Amino acid sequence: MKVLLLGANGQVGWELQRSLAPVGDVVALGRMGGDGLCGDLARPDELVASVRRVAPDVIVNAAAYTAVDKAESEPDLARAINTEAVRRLAAEAATLGAWLVHYSTDYVFDGSGDHPWREDAATGPLSVYGRSKLEGEEAIRASGCRHLILRTSWVYAARGGNFARTMLRLAAERDRLTVIADQIGAPTGAELIADVSAHALRSALRDDKLSGIYHLAASGETSWHGYARFVIDEARALGLALKVTDIAPIPTSEYPTPARRPLNSRLDTARLRDLFGLALPDWRIGVRRMLREVLQ
Repeated sequence: MKVLLLGANGQVGWELQRSLAPVGDVVALGRMGGDGLCGDLARPDELVASVRRVAPDVIVNAAAYTAVDKAESEPDLARAINTEAVRRLAAEAATLGAWLVHYSTDYVFDGSGDHPWREDAATGPLSVYGRSKLEGEEAIRASGCRHLILRTSWVYAARGGNFARTMLRLAAERDRLTVIADQIGAPTGAELIADVSAHALRSALRDDKLSGIYHLAASGETSWHGYARFVIDEARALGLALKVTDIAPIPTSEYPTPARRPLNSRLDTARLRDLFGLALPDWRIGVRRMLREVLQ
């Protein structure tokens, strides 16, 4: 079994190098790999040539254009990476008879209401980024390749920058923080995403009927404000000295950004849990573990 992993140096890709190792022989590519292989989705012809050279049984695409606000001024580049390159990958997977594992986002929805989004809910992205990711999903489905499209949200990892690290830095510098309180979701660790991906892939390799779209997020829910309070409380419990004394909730309207964010990022994960027999832990468990890793 040969697995081609794209985006190997990102948060999820880094963890996938570990979790996919028991599945098969993993060829892990960042934008450029060894032996002249190319994993750069912005260079589709070289990317396709590399896929053909590796001839994998599974393609796992953890690469994407993720600069949500910058995408508003770079729509062509966002679409080239998140839609057109994905279309080419899906076509190659179909030709090879390979599985394609691909990551998408809650940004394909409009964020209305207060119920978790099911996989079959009507989409309505609010941003260029969201539209480019939705079009990538549609390209995969249209290709006819066997696929697992895993929509997730609020991704973090101990490696690299994340919301928790930003809050801790600001909390050490300032007496007061203001954090958005009307966007609701579940912080989801890259290691959880990677582990679930490997489990789901092993099942899918034995049953083609599992091909499809699934929602993957930690259980429970919080706001960015609740997330920030949890992080700061946990950091203090671990002995970190912080200056902040007030963490004030604010609405999204008080923090305008080029790209509109969905207010409701809740994802209904019942289909994933039921069909693959998996449990998804509460978001606090992963965040607490990540904080201990980076602070101790």
